[in-house]
Amino acid sequence: MTAAPAIDPEKLDKLAQVAVRVGLQLAPGQDLIITAPVVALPLVRAITEHAYKAGAGLVTAFFSDEEMTLARYRHAPDLSFDRAAGWLYEGMGKAFGSNTARLAIAGDNPLLLSSEDPDKVSRANRALSAAYKPALEKIVNFETNWNIVSYPNPSWARQVFPGEPEEVAVRRLADAIFAASRVDRDDPVAAWEEHNAALRARTQWLNGMRFSALRYSGPGTDLTIGLADGHEWHGGASKAQNGITCNPNIPTEEVFTTPHRLRVEGTVSSTKPLSHNGTLIDDISVRFEGGRIVEAKASRGEAVLNKVLDTDEGARRLGEVALVPHSSPISKSGLLFFNTLFDENAASHIALGQCYTKCFLDGASLTPEQIDAQGGNKSLIHIDWMIGSDRIDIDGIAADGAIVPVMRSGEWATPVA
Repeated sequence: MTAAPAIDPEKLDKLAQVAVRVGLQLAPGQDLIITAPVVALPLVRAITEHAYKAGAGLVTAFFSDEEMTLARYRHAPDLSFDRAAGWLYEGMGKAFGSNTARLAIAGDNPLLLSSEDPDKVSRANRALSAAYKPALEKIVNFETNWNIVSYPNPSWARQVFPGEPEEVAVRRLADAIFAASRVDRDDPVAAWEEHNAALRARTQWLNGMRFSALRYSGPGTDLTIGLADGHEWHGGASKAQNGITCNPNIPTEEVFTTPHRLRVEGTVSSTKPLSHNGTLIDDISVRFEGGRIVEAKASRGEAVLNKVLDTDEGARRLGEVALVPHSSPISKSGLLFFNTLFDENAASHIALGQCYTKCFLDGASLTPEQIDAQGGNKSLIHIDWMIGSDRIDIDGIAADGAIVPVMRSGEWATPVA
Protein backbone atom coordinates (compact mmCIF):
# COMPACT_ATOMS: atom_id res chain seq x y z
CA MET A 1 0.00 0.00 0.00
CA THR A 2 1.29 3.45 -0.92
CA ALA A 3 1.39 5.94 1.97
CA ALA A 4 -0.68 9.09 1.64
CA PRO A 5 1.42 12.12 0.68
CA ALA A 6 2.29 14.49 3.50
CA ILE A 7 0.96 17.40 1.44
CA ASP A 8 -2.47 16.90 -0.18
CA PRO A 9 -1.80 17.50 -3.91
CA GLU A 10 -5.40 18.55 -4.63
CA LYS A 11 -5.38 21.21 -1.90
CA LEU A 12 -1.91 22.36 -2.96
CA ASP A 13 -3.28 22.87 -6.46
CA LYS A 14 -6.25 24.79 -5.02
CA LEU A 15 -3.79 27.02 -3.15
CA ALA A 16 -2.02 27.73 -6.43
CA GLN A 17 -5.35 28.60 -8.07
CA VAL A 18 -6.29 30.93 -5.18
CA ALA A 19 -2.88 32.61 -5.36
CA VAL A 20 -3.44 33.41 -9.04
CA ARG A 21 -7.21 34.00 -9.19
CA VAL A 22 -7.76 35.67 -5.80
CA GLY A 23 -4.34 36.79 -4.61
CA LEU A 24 -3.03 38.27 -7.85
CA GLN A 25 -5.94 38.38 -10.31
CA LEU A 26 -3.37 38.49 -13.10
CA ALA A 27 -4.24 40.59 -16.14
CA PRO A 28 -3.83 38.99 -19.61
CA GLY A 29 -0.25 39.37 -20.76
CA GLN A 30 1.00 40.52 -17.35
CA ASP A 31 4.42 39.25 -16.27
CA LEU A 32 4.96 37.66 -12.86
CA ILE A 33 7.97 37.40 -10.54
CA ILE A 34 7.90 34.60 -7.93
CA THR A 35 10.28 34.35 -4.97
CA ALA A 36 10.31 31.11 -2.98
CA PRO A 37 12.38 28.65 -0.94
CA VAL A 38 13.70 25.90 -3.19
CA VAL A 39 11.72 23.29 -1.23
CA ALA A 40 8.51 25.02 -2.38
CA LEU A 41 9.16 24.03 -6.01
CA PRO A 42 5.94 21.93 -6.23
CA LEU A 43 3.86 25.01 -5.38
CA VAL A 44 5.92 27.24 -7.68
CA ARG A 45 5.29 24.84 -10.54
CA ALA A 46 1.54 24.75 -9.84
CA ILE A 47 1.34 28.54 -9.61
CA THR A 48 3.29 28.89 -12.85
CA GLU A 49 0.87 26.54 -14.60
CA HIS A 50 -2.20 28.43 -13.37
CA ALA A 51 -0.57 31.79 -14.15
CA TYR A 52 -0.01 30.81 -17.77
CA LYS A 53 -3.55 29.41 -17.98
CA ALA A 54 -4.73 32.83 -16.77
CA GLY A 55 -2.82 34.50 -19.61
CA ALA A 56 0.44 35.50 -17.91
CA GLY A 57 3.09 36.91 -20.22
CA LEU A 58 6.31 35.67 -18.61
CA VAL A 59 6.74 33.95 -15.25
CA THR A 60 10.19 34.21 -13.64
CA ALA A 61 11.11 32.51 -10.36
CA PHE A 62 13.94 33.26 -7.90
CA PHE A 63 14.79 30.68 -5.24
CA SER A 64 16.46 30.78 -1.84
CA ASP A 65 18.01 27.84 0.00
CA GLU A 66 18.55 27.43 3.73
CA GLU A 67 21.84 25.54 3.38
CA MET A 68 23.25 28.28 1.13
CA THR A 69 22.18 30.90 3.66
CA LEU A 70 23.90 29.05 6.50
CA ALA A 71 27.04 28.59 4.38
CA ARG A 72 27.34 32.37 4.15
CA TYR A 73 27.17 32.85 7.91
CA ARG A 74 29.68 30.09 8.56
CA HIS A 75 32.23 30.70 5.82
CA ALA A 76 31.85 34.12 4.17
CA PRO A 77 34.34 36.93 4.87
CA ASP A 78 33.23 39.54 7.38
CA LEU A 79 32.72 42.26 4.78
CA SER A 80 30.10 40.08 3.09
CA PHE A 81 27.58 41.00 5.77
CA ASP A 82 27.53 44.66 4.80
CA ARG A 83 26.48 43.85 1.25
CA ALA A 84 23.35 42.69 -0.58
CA ALA A 85 22.46 41.99 -4.20
CA GLY A 86 21.33 45.52 -5.02
CA TRP A 87 21.36 44.77 -8.74
CA LEU A 88 18.66 42.13 -8.20
CA TYR A 89 16.31 44.39 -6.26
CA GLU A 90 16.88 47.31 -8.64
CA GLY A 91 15.75 44.97 -11.40
CA MET A 92 12.72 43.88 -9.41
CA GLY A 93 11.83 47.49 -8.67
CA LYS A 94 12.03 48.29 -12.37
CA ALA A 95 9.86 45.27 -13.16
CA PHE A 96 7.21 46.17 -10.57
CA GLY A 97 7.20 49.73 -11.90
CA SER A 98 6.49 48.29 -15.35
CA ASN A 99 3.37 46.39 -14.20
CA THR A 100 4.97 43.05 -13.36
CA ALA A 101 3.05 41.26 -10.62
CA ARG A 102 4.83 39.93 -7.56
CA LEU A 103 4.20 36.69 -5.66
CA ALA A 104 6.21 35.60 -2.63
CA ILE A 105 6.03 32.12 -1.15
CA ALA A 106 6.89 32.12 2.56
CA GLY A 107 8.08 29.01 4.36
CA ASP A 108 11.68 29.32 5.51
CA ASN A 109 12.70 27.92 8.88
CA PRO A 110 11.78 30.83 11.18
CA LEU A 111 14.67 30.06 13.54
CA LEU A 112 17.26 29.36 10.86
CA LEU A 113 19.67 32.03 12.08
CA SER A 114 18.99 31.71 15.81
CA SER A 115 22.44 30.24 16.47
CA GLU A 116 24.35 32.62 14.21
CA ASP A 117 26.27 35.76 15.19
CA PRO A 118 23.56 38.39 15.95
CA ASP A 119 25.86 41.18 14.78
CA LYS A 120 26.25 39.54 11.38
CA VAL A 121 22.51 38.92 11.20
CA SER A 122 21.81 42.57 12.00
CA ARG A 123 24.33 43.88 9.48
CA ALA A 124 23.05 41.57 6.75
CA ASN A 125 19.45 42.62 7.44
CA ARG A 126 20.40 46.29 7.31
CA ALA A 127 22.20 45.82 3.99
CA LEU A 128 19.28 43.83 2.60
CA SER A 129 16.77 46.47 3.72
CA ALA A 130 18.74 49.20 1.95
CA ALA A 131 19.18 47.14 -1.22
CA TYR A 132 15.53 46.05 -1.26
CA LYS A 133 14.24 49.63 -1.05
CA PRO A 134 13.63 50.13 -4.83
CA ALA A 135 11.41 47.03 -4.87
CA LEU A 136 9.83 47.56 -1.44
CA GLU A 137 8.70 51.08 -2.31
CA LYS A 138 6.73 49.73 -5.27
CA ILE A 139 5.07 47.17 -3.00
CA VAL A 140 4.21 49.44 -0.06
CA ASN A 141 2.95 52.07 -2.49
CA PHE A 142 0.81 49.32 -4.06
CA GLU A 143 1.95 50.22 -7.55
CA THR A 144 1.35 46.68 -8.76
CA ASN A 145 -0.73 43.66 -7.72
CA TRP A 146 1.07 41.35 -5.31
CA ASN A 147 0.42 38.37 -3.08
CA ILE A 148 2.06 36.19 -0.41
CA VAL A 149 1.15 32.55 0.25
CA SER A 150 2.97 29.86 2.24
CA TYR A 151 4.38 26.38 1.74
CA PRO A 152 4.91 23.78 4.54
CA ASN A 153 8.69 23.58 4.51
CA PRO A 154 9.79 20.58 6.67
CA SER A 155 12.18 22.74 8.71
CA TRP A 156 9.33 25.16 9.46
CA ALA A 157 6.97 22.28 10.29
CA ARG A 158 9.42 20.92 12.86
CA GLN A 159 9.34 24.26 14.68
CA VAL A 160 5.53 24.43 14.78
CA PHE A 161 5.11 20.76 15.75
CA PRO A 162 8.21 19.79 17.76
CA GLY A 163 8.46 16.14 18.68
CA GLU A 164 6.36 14.94 15.76
CA PRO A 165 7.87 12.77 13.01
CA GLU A 166 8.74 15.01 10.07
CA GLU A 167 6.06 13.60 7.77
CA VAL A 168 3.39 14.11 10.44
CA ALA A 169 4.60 17.65 11.16
CA VAL A 170 4.54 18.56 7.47
CA ARG A 171 1.05 17.12 7.03
CA ARG A 172 -0.27 19.03 10.05
CA LEU A 173 1.33 22.30 8.94
CA ALA A 174 0.03 21.82 5.40
CA ASP A 175 -3.49 21.25 6.71
CA ALA A 176 -3.21 24.37 8.90
CA ILE A 177 -2.04 26.45 5.92
CA PHE A 178 -4.85 25.11 3.73
CA ALA A 179 -7.50 25.84 6.38
CA ALA A 180 -6.24 29.37 7.06
CA SER A 181 -6.04 30.02 3.31
CA ARG A 182 -9.62 28.72 2.81
CA VAL A 183 -8.56 26.13 0.26
CA ASP A 184 -10.08 23.30 2.30
CA ARG A 185 -13.49 24.44 1.01
CA ASP A 186 -15.35 23.04 -1.99
CA ASP A 187 -15.18 26.46 -3.68
CA PRO A 188 -12.26 28.47 -2.25
CA VAL A 189 -12.79 31.39 -4.64
CA ALA A 190 -16.39 31.82 -3.46
CA ALA A 191 -15.23 31.52 0.17
CA TRP A 192 -12.80 34.37 -0.43
CA GLU A 193 -15.50 36.50 -2.02
CA GLU A 194 -17.63 36.10 1.11
CA HIS A 195 -14.69 36.81 3.42
CA ASN A 196 -13.67 39.90 1.47
CA ALA A 197 -17.23 41.22 1.72
CA ALA A 198 -17.11 40.91 5.53
CA LEU A 199 -13.77 42.72 5.72
CA ARG A 200 -15.06 45.42 3.38
CA ALA A 201 -18.09 46.03 5.63
CA ARG A 202 -15.80 46.46 8.63
CA THR A 203 -13.51 48.93 6.84
CA GLN A 204 -16.53 50.92 5.67
CA TRP A 205 -17.72 51.23 9.29
CA LEU A 206 -14.30 52.36 10.50
CA ASN A 207 -13.91 54.84 7.65
CA GLY A 208 -17.35 56.21 8.43
CA MET A 209 -16.42 56.77 12.08
CA ARG A 210 -13.31 58.87 11.20
CA PHE A 211 -11.63 58.22 14.55
CA SER A 212 -8.74 60.52 15.43
CA ALA A 213 -7.13 57.88 17.66
CA LEU A 214 -7.43 54.39 19.13
CA ARG A 215 -6.93 53.65 22.83
CA TYR A 216 -5.79 50.18 23.97
CA SER A 217 -6.08 48.90 27.52
CA GLY A 218 -5.24 45.56 29.10
CA PRO A 219 -2.44 43.73 30.92
CA GLY A 220 0.81 45.61 30.33
CA THR A 221 -0.91 47.92 27.85
CA ASP A 222 -2.12 51.50 28.18
CA LEU A 223 -1.59 52.93 24.71
CA THR A 224 -3.09 55.69 22.59
CA ILE A 225 -2.37 55.58 18.86
CA GLY A 226 -3.23 58.74 16.95
CA LEU A 227 -4.31 58.05 13.38
CA ALA A 228 -2.78 59.86 10.43
CA ASP A 229 -4.59 62.82 8.97
CA GLY A 230 -6.73 61.62 6.07
CA HIS A 231 -6.13 57.97 6.94
CA GLU A 232 -8.18 55.26 5.26
CA TRP A 233 -8.88 51.73 6.51
CA HIS A 234 -8.32 48.74 4.21
CA GLY A 235 -8.78 44.99 4.51
CA GLY A 236 -8.95 41.97 2.24
CA ALA A 237 -9.07 42.74 -1.46
CA SER A 238 -7.73 46.13 -2.57
CA LYS A 239 -7.19 47.88 -5.89
CA ALA A 240 -3.57 48.51 -6.82
CA GLN A 241 -2.46 51.60 -8.70
CA ASN A 242 -2.41 49.53 -11.90
CA GLY A 243 -6.19 49.07 -11.53
CA ILE A 244 -6.08 45.39 -10.55
CA THR A 245 -7.93 44.29 -7.40
CA CYS A 246 -5.92 41.69 -5.50
CA ASN A 247 -5.57 40.08 -2.06
CA PRO A 248 -1.99 40.84 -0.99
CA ASN A 249 -1.95 38.43 1.96
CA ILE A 250 -3.36 34.92 2.00
CA PRO A 251 -4.42 34.31 4.70
CA THR A 252 -5.74 37.61 6.02
CA GLU A 253 -8.13 38.48 8.83
CA GLU A 254 -7.09 42.09 9.45
CA VAL A 255 -8.34 45.57 8.74
CA PHE A 256 -5.56 48.15 8.89
CA THR A 257 -4.62 51.77 8.46
CA THR A 258 -1.81 54.27 9.02
CA PRO A 259 -1.08 55.75 12.45
CA HIS A 260 0.37 59.23 12.90
CA ARG A 261 4.07 58.78 13.54
CA LEU A 262 4.16 61.64 16.09
CA ARG A 263 0.98 60.85 18.03
CA VAL A 264 1.59 57.59 19.87
CA GLU A 265 1.79 57.65 23.65
CA GLY A 266 1.98 55.06 26.42
CA THR A 267 3.03 51.49 26.96
CA VAL A 268 2.22 48.26 25.15
CA SER A 269 3.19 44.61 25.59
CA SER A 270 3.28 41.88 22.99
CA THR A 271 0.80 39.02 23.26
CA LYS A 272 2.64 36.59 20.98
CA PRO A 273 6.33 36.06 20.21
CA LEU A 274 7.79 37.77 17.14
CA SER A 275 9.92 35.60 14.88
CA HIS A 276 12.26 37.97 13.08
CA ASN A 277 14.94 36.78 10.66
CA GLY A 278 15.80 33.68 12.63
CA THR A 279 15.45 35.12 16.13
CA LEU A 280 12.47 34.67 18.44
CA ILE A 281 11.70 37.90 20.29
CA ASP A 282 9.33 37.29 23.21
CA ASP A 283 7.55 39.36 25.87
CA ILE A 284 8.19 42.66 24.11
CA SER A 285 7.36 45.72 26.20
CA VAL A 286 7.87 49.25 24.87
CA ARG A 287 7.09 52.80 25.90
CA PHE A 288 6.21 55.55 23.41
CA GLU A 289 6.69 59.28 23.84
CA GLY A 290 5.80 61.67 21.04
CA GLY A 291 5.31 58.71 18.69
CA ARG A 292 8.79 57.31 19.30
CA ILE A 293 9.83 54.20 21.24
CA VAL A 294 12.02 55.51 24.05
CA GLU A 295 12.27 52.26 26.02
CA ALA A 296 12.16 48.66 24.79
CA LYS A 297 12.50 45.38 26.65
CA ALA A 298 12.06 41.68 25.82
CA SER A 299 12.56 38.51 27.84
CA ARG A 300 14.18 36.89 24.81
CA GLY A 301 15.85 38.49 21.80
CA GLU A 302 16.13 41.95 23.39
CA ALA A 303 19.48 42.67 21.75
CA VAL A 304 18.07 41.89 18.31
CA LEU A 305 14.98 44.01 19.03
CA ASN A 306 17.13 47.02 19.90
CA LYS A 307 19.26 46.56 16.79
CA VAL A 308 16.05 46.57 14.73
CA LEU A 309 14.93 49.77 16.44
CA ASP A 310 18.25 51.39 15.54
CA THR A 311 17.88 50.63 11.82
CA ASP A 312 16.93 54.26 11.13
CA GLU A 313 14.86 57.07 12.65
CA GLY A 314 11.57 55.64 11.39
CA ALA A 315 12.22 52.20 12.91
CA ARG A 316 11.15 53.46 16.36
CA ARG A 317 7.84 54.78 15.02
CA LEU A 318 4.69 53.07 13.77
CA GLY A 319 3.75 52.55 10.14
CA GLU A 320 0.64 50.41 10.56
CA VAL A 321 -2.11 49.61 13.03
CA ALA A 322 -4.30 46.55 12.38
CA LEU A 323 -7.38 45.11 14.08
CA VAL A 324 -8.07 41.37 14.20
CA PRO A 325 -10.75 39.66 16.33
CA HIS A 326 -9.49 37.13 18.86
CA SER A 327 -11.96 34.60 17.39
CA SER A 328 -10.21 34.62 14.00
CA PRO A 329 -9.67 31.11 12.53
CA ILE A 330 -5.91 31.37 13.01
CA SER A 331 -6.35 32.32 16.66
CA LYS A 332 -8.79 29.44 17.14
CA SER A 333 -6.22 26.99 15.76
CA GLY A 334 -4.18 27.58 18.91
CA LEU A 335 -0.97 27.35 16.88
CA LEU A 336 2.04 29.61 17.02
CA PHE A 337 3.32 29.58 13.44
CA PHE A 338 6.54 31.54 14.07
CA ASN A 339 5.54 33.27 10.82
CA THR A 340 4.23 36.83 10.80
CA LEU A 341 1.93 36.22 7.83
CA PHE A 342 -0.05 33.80 10.01
CA ASP A 343 0.56 35.01 13.56
CA GLU A 344 -0.40 38.61 12.76
CA ASN A 345 -3.81 37.31 11.67
CA ALA A 346 -4.40 35.75 15.07
CA ALA A 347 -4.32 39.07 16.94
CA SER A 348 -4.54 42.82 16.57
CA HIS A 349 -1.09 44.18 15.84
CA ILE A 350 1.08 47.17 15.07
CA ALA A 351 4.02 47.51 12.71
CA LEU A 352 7.26 49.36 13.21
CA GLY A 353 8.60 51.31 10.26
CA GLN A 354 7.35 52.10 6.79
CA CYS A 355 3.72 53.08 6.31
CA TYR A 356 1.45 52.08 3.42
CA THR A 357 0.64 55.08 1.24
CA LYS A 358 -2.55 53.39 0.09
CA CYS A 359 -3.91 53.87 3.62
CA PHE A 360 -4.57 57.54 2.90
CA LEU A 361 -7.52 59.08 1.13
CA ASP A 362 -6.32 59.54 -2.48
CA GLY A 363 -2.99 58.09 -1.37
CA ALA A 364 -1.88 57.34 -4.93
CA SER A 365 -1.92 61.04 -5.77
CA LEU A 366 -0.07 62.24 -2.66
CA THR A 367 3.58 63.21 -2.82
CA PRO A 368 6.08 61.88 -0.26
CA GLU A 369 6.09 65.36 1.29
CA GLN A 370 2.30 65.27 1.69
CA ILE A 371 2.42 61.78 3.20
CA ASP A 372 5.00 63.06 5.66
CA ALA A 373 2.90 66.14 6.52
CA GLN A 374 -0.15 63.94 7.21
CA GLY A 375 1.80 61.78 9.65
CA GLY A 376 3.00 58.87 7.51
CA ASN A 377 6.21 57.17 8.61
CA LYS A 378 9.23 56.30 6.50
CA SER A 379 11.75 53.54 7.20
CA LEU A 380 13.76 50.72 5.66
CA ILE A 381 11.79 48.21 7.76
CA HIS A 382 8.17 47.13 8.21
CA ILE A 383 7.83 44.63 11.06
CA ASP A 384 4.49 43.54 12.52
CA TRP A 385 4.10 42.35 16.11
CA MET A 386 1.03 41.24 17.99
CA ILE A 387 -0.57 43.21 20.83
CA GLY A 388 -4.17 41.89 20.82
CA SER A 389 -5.81 39.17 22.91
CA ASP A 390 -9.06 38.30 24.66
CA ARG A 391 -7.93 40.59 27.51
CA ILE A 392 -7.51 43.74 25.40
CA ASP A 393 -10.16 46.47 24.96
CA ILE A 394 -9.95 49.07 22.19
CA ASP A 395 -11.84 52.36 22.02
CA GLY A 396 -12.11 54.78 19.14
CA ILE A 397 -11.67 58.45 19.99
CA ALA A 398 -13.65 60.80 17.77
CA ALA A 399 -12.45 64.25 16.76
CA ASP A 400 -14.76 65.79 19.39
CA GLY A 401 -13.39 63.49 22.10
CA ALA A 402 -16.33 61.08 22.13
CA ILE A 403 -15.43 57.49 23.04
CA VAL A 404 -16.79 54.63 20.91
CA PRO A 405 -16.16 50.97 21.82
CA VAL A 406 -14.35 49.21 18.97
CA MET A 407 -13.30 45.94 20.61
CA ARG A 408 -14.15 44.35 23.93
CA SER A 409 -12.16 41.36 25.18
CA GLY A 410 -10.64 41.09 21.72
CA GLU A 411 -13.95 40.95 19.82
CA TRP A 412 -15.75 43.54 17.70
CA ALA A 413 -17.99 45.61 19.94
CA THR A 414 -20.27 46.77 17.11
CA PRO A 415 -21.81 44.42 14.51
CA VAL A 416 -21.80 45.55 10.87
CA ALA A 417 -24.00 44.42 7.99
